[in-house]
Amino acid sequence: MPPPVPEAVGHPMVTRRKAGVVKPNPRYTNIAEVDTVPCSVRAALRDLEWFAAMQEDFKALQDNGTWELLGFIPAKSDSSLFVLHCGDAEAHLLLYVDDIVLAASSTELLHQIIDQLRLEFAMKDLGPVHFFLGIQVRRTATGFFLSQVQYAEDVLDRAGMANCTPASTPIDVKGKLSSSTGQPVTDPTFYRSNVVALQYLTLTRPDITYAVQQACLHMHDPRDVHWTLVKRILQYVRGTVGQGLQLRRSSSPTLVAYSDADWAGCPDTHRSTSGFFVFLGDSLVSWSSKRQATVSRSSAEAEYRGVANAAAECCWLRHLLDELHVKVDKATLLYCDNVSAVYLTDNPIHHGRTKHIELDVHFVREKVAIGDIRVHHVPTRQQIADIMTKGLSRALFEEFRSSLCLDDDARTVGGVKVAKPIVLYRLVFVMAQPLAIATIRFSR
Repeated sequence: MPPPVPEAVGHPMVTRRKAGVVKPNPRYTNIAEVDTVPCSVRAALRDLEWFAAMQEDFKALQDNGTWELLGFIPAKSDSSLFVLHCGDAEAHLLLYVDDIVLAASSTELLHQIIDQLRLEFAMKDLGPVHFFLGIQVRRTATGFFLSQVQYAEDVLDRAGMANCTPASTPIDVKGKLSSSTGQPVTDPTFYRSNVVALQYLTLTRPDITYAVQQACLHMHDPRDVHWTLVKRILQYVRGTVGQGLQLRRSSSPTLVAYSDADWAGCPDTHRSTSGFFVFLGDSLVSWSSKRQATVSRSSAEAEYRGVANAAAECCWLRHLLDELHVKVDKATLLYCDNVSAVYLTDNPIHHGRTKHIELDVHFVREKVAIGDIRVHHVPTRQQIADIMTKGLSRALFEEFRSSLCLDDDARTVGGVKVAKPIVLYRLVFVMAQPLAIATIRFSR
């Protein structure tokens, strides 16, 4: 005989649901509804309604020929860049949401374009560029000085380290940290918010890029040792808060790149970390530090993958410069400190070393064959891209940092350097040294 089923005992409280009340409670009517406005471009692209609205607005701009009315042609290298070239007159327009940086070959052309824009849009002329996307811009005798001094101080304040002891380097020379070392932090959100803030600071601070990249690897499960790494970066920022990127105009538009890789350096996945710098003349315009997507079976393979990444960035920059009507006649010089990787660019016989990286090998060889890129060996002691792949001693770090176009803002000395739009931003400033330049904001 089955056991008796116990009777369900209901809670004695009388609720609105039990009483059949479906009307909203008036005491909660003043509570604000949840804001559904996306907080980032990625969030907007994931929202179907916002994505459809963005597509509709972009199609309207195309159908109306908005930029064609002014004579601008959308660049193929990047959708945020528009180029005007008519005879001796030229202008470059960078558009980010509702902000514009406009550079023209003369002040008259600049004002003419702004007046035409006013006829089409409700907008405000902010005058000569001083501040854009959180980056402070100051014109100097040699070019432009880009810095994020105020932003860096805000990051330190939010992290509670405004008065911390400065550090001489952003990361120590020890091996890379494992994801399982140490105890989980009590507030992972605080860790992530500080790392994301530092990630934006790398737009003008290439010297902290590698350290921030290492901190980003542990966003999913931050530990106390990882937070110690973040604090070390913040201490370094405290001591170099006035530093920024100095862009200088060059008489010869030549591209020079440095590529390096740290073979099997990740203690968890044994993947390699590769990094590169790209200079346009005397100005640093692009850099990267990134863990490679696959495991490399030899140091030559890891180095060659890094060379391929740097070559791809140089090819994109050459196409972009061509759209800006800047002719790059000479081949891009790409320096690597691995002799085997350099030989692989010319010698097709190394089958045993190349069968795992055939796509990268063929890509680089093709660029070498057509004369766009030349790969040369550089001694390790002169390989400045080391700063993007590993922790260095203070003396070596400062020596390499001196080659990265970093400088101190004279007005802040005494206080205790992908995304493609930012590379465009730096590049336009390098090319716009003799041009009139202004910022514009659309009215809302």
